[in-house]
Amino acid sequence: METTYRMLPVAPLQKGATFVKPRQQVIEAVTMEQSATAVMTDFAVVTAQTILPLESIEAARTKMIHHGVRLLLVTDDQQQILGLITASDLTSERPMRVIQTQGIRHADVLVKDIMTPREKLEVICMDDLQKAKVGDVVSTLQAKGRQHALVVERQADRSQILRGMFSTTQIARQLDMPIHTVPVADSFAEIAQLND
Repeated sequence: METTYRMLPVAPLQKGATFVKPRQQVIEAVTMEQSATAVMTDFAVVTAQTILPLESIEAARTKMIHHGVRLLLVTDDQQQILGLITASDLTSERPMRVIQTQGIRHADVLVKDIMTPREKLEVICMDDLQKAKVGDVVSTLQAKGRQHALVVERQADRSQILRGMFSTTQIARQLDMPIHTVPVADSFAEIAQLND
């Protein structure tokens, strides 16, 4: 027996129509004692913003402004994470170093030239957040001297998938207090860069 389906009513799309974008429910106020996940940007709810490595840093700046974010994941065309770029990277000395060492114009500096590569990224495992508090995340960000922390889930095959991130800006907003982080060097080369 063949099933018959009815046609749904259709209408023209109205001028000025926009579209729904994922929006995470943000708990406005938190305390240091609340669950760490209360201040995590969850990529299961909010779309992570990405950029390709061969795009210009100006394209990265424009994308950050357009989407109201301060961090973009740098991905290849298969959406594998190659690194990340932050608003702080764009205003740091990194672009100037590239201009000087490569003898190029500012407009020619690419995301790949100043991004933090995957090999240098550290992550927090989602399993470790189950009993963690907001204060634990703040302590970790301060100890590492970072503005952001990435969160991963482990798949059955032990591979990682990026689940979300923490941002000192977002946490400070929700705590209604400033969070100060100071960059921490992990090597002698990084110490030299901090002193430049």
